[in-house]
Amino acid sequence: MKRTIYIVLISIFTTAFTYAQELTWHTDMGKASEFAIKEKKPLLMFFTGSDWCGWCIRLQKEVFHTKEFKKWASENVVLVELDFPKRAPQDDTVRTQNRQLQSMFQVRGYPTIWFVNPEMNSEKRINLTKLGKLGYVAGGPTKWIGNAAMML
Repeated sequence: MKRTIYIVLISIFTTAFTYAQELTWHTDMGKASEFAIKEKKPLLMFFTGSDWCGWCIRLQKEVFHTKEFKKWASENVVLVELDFPKRAPQDDTVRTQNRQLQSMFQVRGYPTIWFVNPEMNSEKRINLTKLGKLGYVAGGPTKWIGNAAMML
């Protein structure tokens, strides 16, 4: 009886921890790049309109907020959110950085996800090597992750 209770409690705490585990979405590209270089992982750069883009919100709900995506992302990429809100306030430094990256990657619509490898050059500047881009993919987290994994 004690063993059964013990197993049930462990199961409950493990499940609670898994669902409570949240991903870190970086907003500072420099810090995210340094972290990615250190971890030897590519960046997943999510260009979004968080407070107005219906497809962005749908992608987050159907894919990014699932346990499958959270597990995959924590093992494979460093996440960067590059937001272009209409109503929410945004720091000028972040807004400028996001617009520069939007121009550099020629983002014309949302959501757009670029996968890139950051590399430190001899001048201590970070270069970004494009691996591929993705947007909303119908079919849930398994299909989205399958498409993303082909670029890494």
